[in-house]
Amino acid sequence: MERSTVDLYETKGLDWAARRRPVRQAHARSFAKRVQAGALRIDLGCGAGRYLGDLGEPVLGLDAAATMLTECRELFPRAHLVRGDLEALPFGRRRFAGAWANMSYLHVPSLRLPLALADLHRVLGADAPIDVQLLHGDYEGSALPADDVGGRFFASWRPDALMDVFTGAGFEIHACQVEEEVVRVRGVRLRTLADTVGPGMSLLVVGLNPSFYAADAGVGFARPGNRFWPAALRAGLVSRDRDAFHALRHHGMGMTDLVKRPSTGANELTRDEYAVGMRRVEGLVRWLEPRALCMVGLAGYRAAVDRHAEPGLQPILSGGRPVYVMPSTSGANAHASIDDLVTHLRAAWSVAATSS
Repeated sequence: MERSTVDLYETKGLDWAARRRPVRQAHARSFAKRVQAGALRIDLGCGAGRYLGDLGEPVLGLDAAATMLTECRELFPRAHLVRGDLEALPFGRRRFAGAWANMSYLHVPSLRLPLALADLHRVLGADAPIDVQLLHGDYEGSALPADDVGGRFFASWRPDALMDVFTGAGFEIHACQVEEEVVRVRGVRLRTLADTVGPGMSLLVVGLNPSFYAADAGVGFARPGNRFWPAALRAGLVSRDRDAFHALRHHGMGMTDLVKRPSTGANELTRDEYAVGMRRVEGLVRWLEPRALCMVGLAGYRAAVDRHAEPGLQPILSGGRPVYVMPSTSGANAHASIDDLVTHLRAAWSVAATSS
């Protein structure tokens, strides 16, 4: 979150909270019923605890402002409380069985929301319900006219764009509704991979779809026999094995999938799934503007875009950006050696380096 916004909550948060009554208690209680009984759920941006008592038990409240957590401890002595940032959740994988976030992710800049939601996906178990509320509209900045505190950062969203971001982050959305000035998103965390994407990407790597092994490991191409990460290390694209977050933050290499549904093999996917996935990826590219795309797997690109495509730089742009297509890195693909894969990855990186 923006540090200046957290500082405002530290100094003015209690006065702000005192002027707010809990208007979503029914929603919070409905969410609580969707969480597995007795399983830990999290209130992300719990503030002074307006909804902490409605979310069921056990519950953990997270907030970036120590002042707000101090107030929470007075009101809810049995609750677990942790100080932390929505963009760097201090928890291990699959720690929670549900997540509630009332008007907290609206303080995350829009370009950084995909990675924040990828981190949320990381700490949730499969099928964990989510209920997230954000500001509706087109405003982004620190001078929102309706801000009665003054100076807080806000990012507002339209439902269609928000649904694409949540889908990319690995969630199945059951409802995305505008309720007055709020967009409310309800859904579940899928057994799939979350996009690791953000602004300033050099290369966006696009896989066909996750295997169940990769989905459970939390990183694409995770199976020991897959040669993507060994080839990427040898090609100099990354410096840490099987760490998509590190690849994005330190090397500008983002990762997504053409189809989010996991399978035991690409032959289970349909042409329609490829086409729908390609439209989502193109929208992502137009928004975040990586320098180039690298499509890993010729079959998916042929199914979705050009059935006559061959490996290499393609004549067709995607979202206005150049596309490089390389063979599958699966160990089952005997036609491509690891030396071949290293060559392809270096060529894709070169395309990104020379694109404006």
